[in-house]
Amino acid sequence: MKSRSPGRIIGMGMNYFTLSVVSVIMLIPFLWMLSTSLKEPSKIFVFPPELIPSPIRLENYTEVLANTPFHLFYWNSLYIAILVTIGTVMFASIAGYAFARIPFKGRNFVFLLLLSTMMIPNEVTSIPMFLFMRALGFINTHVPLIVLPIFGAGGIFGVFVMRQFFLGIPKELEEAAMIDGCSRWRIYWSIMLPLAKPAIATLTIFTFLTSWNDFYDPLIFLNDRELMTLPLALSLFTDEAGTAWHHLMSASVMATLPLLIVFFFAQKQFIEGVSMTGMKE
Repeated sequence: MKSRSPGRIIGMGMNYFTLSVVSVIMLIPFLWMLSTSLKEPSKIFVFPPELIPSPIRLENYTEVLANTPFHLFYWNSLYIAILVTIGTVMFASIAGYAFARIPFKGRNFVFLLLLSTMMIPNEVTSIPMFLFMRALGFINTHVPLIVLPIFGAGGIFGVFVMRQFFLGIPKELEEAAMIDGCSRWRIYWSIMLPLAKPAIATLTIFTFLTSWNDFYDPLIFLNDRELMTLPLALSLFTDEAGTAWHHLMSASVMATLPLLIVFFFAQKQFIEGVSMTGMKE
């Protein structure tokens, strides 16, 4: 086994040290949120701060569940995020395959035109989209929160990710399938899509995370409390009397759990997808 030079060892040690420091800094807000969710209200802002609550107050969680329709907010966010994720993956994978493998006139121009729409801030298009959805009768429904992200900036980003991945697949594989008589749809569904699992995992995490944390669109399109998603519902813990930090942090911890679960099951494909979708034609 080849021995490593002292300089290489020192360099690796500095890298690990830097990554460890950055990881700790990034974990501090999450640890504070978790700690605050288990504290009594009078002990939240004591100095010096207590990382380990004493006593541990689990009632903060039960009070959130008992005093608010939190399960309804949870369900709204969950099913919207799932539908948006499925729709975005299907739309992006089909369009990405078309832009990567199907030659047609103006392909590169259309692709660049789509990418340019990502540079338009959401705030610029929010009023036209609101008027458009109001004309269709979809205000105060979940339809805009499902349809607009699929064909908006999130969907265009997904097209870019899938296209970059499909460009990295050898053309010989597709040519062999065509010789065997496979149609474009069969090649996409039976060959390209199974090979694109890393890219799909990457897109799934990004899309689910974006939809789950979306606050701006629900604020515009929703009026009824029963239709609220979790990010919008978290604002209910703040009123004229102040912020109920123990309840807000308890609700935030419960709202974070699905994100951790999704990333835990898809982290391997996610890391692989991030590295592979950067390959060029």
